[in-house]
Order: sequence, then structure tokens, then C-alpha cells
Amino acid sequence: MGVLILSFAVWGIADIFKGFGQSTLAKIGRTEISTEQFRQLYTEKLQQLGRQFGRPLTMDQARAFGLDRQVLQQTIAEAALDEEARRMGLGQSDAEIMRMIYSDPNFKGVAGNFDPARFQATIRQFGFTEQKYIAEQRRVSLRRQIAGTVSAGLEPSKVLIEALSRFQNEQRTIDYVKLDAAQAGTIEPPSPETLASYFEDRKTQFRAPEYRKISFVAVTPEEVGKWSEVSDEDARKIFEQNRGKLGTPEKRQVSQMIFPNAEEAAAARGRLAGGMSFEDLAKERGLNPSDVDLGMTAKSGILDSAVADAAFSLPSGEISQPVPGRFGVAVVKIGKIEPAVQPSFESVAANLKKDIATERARAKVSDLHNKMEDERGGGAGVIEAAQKLGLAPVTIDAVDRSGRLLNGQPVTGIPRGLDVVSQAFNSNVGVDNDPIQFNGGYVWYDVLDVIPSRERTLDEVKDQVEAKWRDDQITTRLRAKATEMVQKLDQGGKLADEAVAAGSKVETAKDVRRDATLPGLPISAVTAAFRTPKDAVGQSAGAGANEWIVFRVTDISVPPVDLASDDIKKLKDTLQRGLTDEQVAQYVSKIEQTIGTTINKAAFAQVTGANN
Repeated sequence: MGVLILSFAVWGIADIFKGFGQSTLAKIGRTEISTEQFRQLYTEKLQQLGRQFGRPLTMDQARAFGLDRQVLQQTIAEAALDEEARRMGLGQSDAEIMRMIYSDPNFKGVAGNFDPARFQATIRQFGFTEQKYIAEQRRVSLRRQIAGTVSAGLEPSKVLIEALSRFQNEQRTIDYVKLDAAQAGTIEPPSPETLASYFEDRKTQFRAPEYRKISFVAVTPEEVGKWSEVSDEDARKIFEQNRGKLGTPEKRQVSQMIFPNAEEAAAARGRLAGGMSFEDLAKERGLNPSDVDLGMTAKSGILDSAVADAAFSLPSGEISQPVPGRFGVAVVKIGKIEPAVQPSFESVAANLKKDIATERARAKVSDLHNKMEDERGGGAGVIEAAQKLGLAPVTIDAVDRSGRLLNGQPVTGIPRGLDVVSQAFNSNVGVDNDPIQFNGGYVWYDVLDVIPSRERTLDEVKDQVEAKWRDDQITTRLRAKATEMVQKLDQGGKLADEAVAAGSKVETAKDVRRDATLPGLPISAVTAAFRTPKDAVGQSAGAGANEWIVFRVTDISVPPVDLASDDIKKLKDTLQRGLTDEQVAQYVSKIEQTIGTTINKAAFAQVTGANN
């Protein structure tokens, strides 16, 4: 919460590692980043990515993705901006900070308004006092002021937009032939000696991973809310209070034209009444469809209240009289009307009760946290402490770093996005672990046993080894056959003839873009085709181990660039964000060099698991 998110991946920090106290991970100017502060940020990011992937992210995977460096860069960049704000004497009013907090959806209750109790409970769960949270929000606001000033006025050039548009929208037509196991011929089973030799060379591929037995208990508003009951009376009371917000409001297809004065608007209204179409009048005034069409919108979606009132008082197909508005005099046309839909209490009761129970549970989470910590402080393990408090602990007898059981199946019973497995692999038996902050609550865990990694014998994995050996044989034959086909095609052969000779057929993919995802044509083949000139041939691995593809590029086309299209507008926005990120990143990098940046290598490695 309250952390400014910027994409600083385009620049690297000064890699100056110096040893100093384990309690400090980095120092930027006068600002120190504690090891515990960085550990919390890093853990929260791991959990966030785990929820996106639908499975926990291990420390090894995070380092492979470069997440450790990215979080470090972001943390240092924020500290550098804080230093710069102090140097420049920037400030933010209390009124603006309170406006930001009151409008934050995280602090709104069931009725949709700012809820002081929820605010206090939420910030407590993230380790903030009210004063500390307000101070953090002030720092975030000042960072945004600096970033906004540094990037003001940046705009991608027309040449850049056109070049990227042509690159993205280039299309190719591809004729291709798939070779699969049928074209590889008969693969005789390997002899015992061959299989043993193959296994000996690849033992590490079939090694049994380390497994751990872990127990954990989750105390979150959602989990605690499952244990409480909400009466129909309470749910109906909330339903009545929020009846207008629970349904789908009426929506209308609204078009409008703004005129500088009432005279011009009245003249235009007369022409429309005389039979001129709204679209023709817009063209005559040099307006694009996007300038006049507001789309299907609710009344609340129209900024000008006078225009909104007029638009939602007319029947379908009608054109309004001139409407004096905030931005000029408007003439409004109404198209399709979608009536409001008001749900019944019965249709939303279950979700309402769940929301109410979760809301009530937020206060209980803090109380249970204190009780769990008291039990743990008294020497109780997670299972014992949870059972004393009437909670339901979960025990997993054996799980590897990737979240799989002994049978190779994904582990079940862990809440989606909870990173308890990788946390357990960074701990050990008998270690009193800090709780993981998760979904507005906490998760306590213990490592109960460690099953070390070991080499498997050939007898244990014989079926897997033989299947892998067979796949390798098929791939080798298909690659050789594809190379032979390409050579014949380069010498003037026809793809259709080669397909018949191979017992396959020619397939065609028309107007394929480089980012296309097509059934039957893997991205590896599309990528290879975009490296191949027109009328040339190529080959690529297929979708699986037993597939290879030979192709010919038969056509290349580039659609004209329409600078007014929605796609170009989206591309321009993306480029704008990239330029902004790069400009801010360069500015922050300069600040770091000026004020000095040092990083504790040992503490960084310990937090990110690099020394395990």
C-alpha cells in the first residue's frame, strides 16, 4: 500500500556493494533502507506475482525473472526521490492527503463510503499507524510531483509511431507442412545397455527433488468470515441501503455536438429537424465520429449534469433542443436505450452476506493475530496454537519447491496466491518464522520435516527415461527430414510434392501477424517465418517434442498506417508511458550518482535467497 509503482527496468543502479551492518540493506544519501523493510516489500511482491500466476513463486524463480533486482531498483529509486523532494523543499497539504485517503476504495465499507474503522484495521494489518500511513502517502504524492514534472511534455514522434505500427501490423501468408511421429518411422525399443547409458548421461534430469513437510494456518478476513453467520435481516438492511448501487443503471447511446453559442446551436437544431442527419452535420463541422459519440453510457458517465439530464429525459431516436452546459451549448441525440436492471434480494443475498461477514471479520483478524503470537511466544507450534484458538491448520506431508507432491501433482489446499511453499524452503525445521501478510491477514507456518534431494535409480524412473529417449529419437529424425526437405525446396522443389512424399499435407495460414496465436501453428514457427524473406523456406520446432514444421513464406504485406485509429492511439499511449518511465529513470539514476548509493550484498543475498 502507498507505494509508487514505476517501471524502472530500463536503467540499472550503480552496482556498488559494500559490507556494513546486517540491519541496513542499502543507503541512499541520508536515507537507509533496513533489511526488514526490504524483506517485507520483497515478500509482498512475491505474493502478488503468485496470485497472478495462480501458484506460488519460488525464490529461485524470482531471481531467474530478475525480480530481486527490480524490487531493489524500485526501492532505491523511491528513496532517491524522497531525498530529492527534501532537497527541493517540496510539500503537500494535509487537505490533499486526506482527500486521497477518503477516495481510496480500500477504505470504503459495504455502503461504499469511507469507513474509519476499516481504515484503521487495514493500515494496522500492513504495519502502519495512522501518522505513519499519512506520512507515507505524503512521500508518494511528492514522488509523483517530481515524476510528473520531469516527464511533462514528452510525446512520441510521428516517425516512431509509424515505424512501430508497420512492425507490429506486418502480415505474412505461410504455407507449411507438419511432420510428426508418423513421419519419423518406427522407433525400436532401446536395448538395456543403450537405456542405461542414456540415463547415466542425464541423471540430473531425473533426480528426486527435495521435499518438505509443512503446516500452516491462514487468518484473513475472508477465512474468518467463513466462520461467521449473517442473518437475512442484516443482509436485507444493507440491500435496502444500497439498492441503487447494486443494480445495473439505465444506459443510453448518446451523441452530442457542442456549439459556442445558443444561436449556432438553434440553427443546427433546425437543420436536424429539417431532415439533415446528425452524422452529416458532424462531418460538415469537421468532427470525427469519436468526437460526437459518447457510446453506451450511464447518466453518471456524462460529466455535464445539464447534458445528462437532457439525454436521459428523451425517448430513443429523439434530438434535444439546445442545452446550455458547462462547455458550451449542446445538442444531444439518443440512440439505443438499455433499461436499468434491479436485482432481487434473493439473487444477491449470498454475495452480500459474504461481504458483510468479511467486513466484520476484519476486526477479528487483529485479535486472532495477537492471540496466535502469544501462543507462539509461549513455545507452541503452528498446529498446537491454531487448535487452541479453534482454527483449522493445514498439513502437507511432502511438497517440492515448485509446489508439487510426491506423485507429481500440484499441491491443493493452499489459498490461491499464498507463497507459503517458497517461504518454507527458505526456513528449516524448528525455526520460529514470522507470519506472512496475506489478503489483509496473516499466515503462520512451520517446517516439520525435510526429505533431502537424491538421485533416483533407473528402475524407479525407467518409463520416464524410455519415453524421453524415444522423444529424442523422434526429434532427431524429424529435424533431419525437415533439413532434407528444405534443401530440396531451395533447389526448386515444390512444397506440395514434398508433403505428399512425406505422407502429410500443405496447410496455409493467411495474413499472420508476428504476435498471432493460431491453432495448429506454434509461436516458434510464426517467429521463424518473420525472420524469413518472401518466397524463401525455413523450418522450426513444432508445438511438442514429436513435431517439426517446414514452411514457405508466400506473401508479405504491411497495412497503411491510420494515425486516427484506436490501435494507433493505444500504441501512442504505450510509447508515452515508456518515454515517461525512461525519462524518470534517467533522472533518478542521476540523483543516485549525485548523492551516493551503497548496497549491503550479504543482506540482499540473504533476503532474496541467493545464499541458500
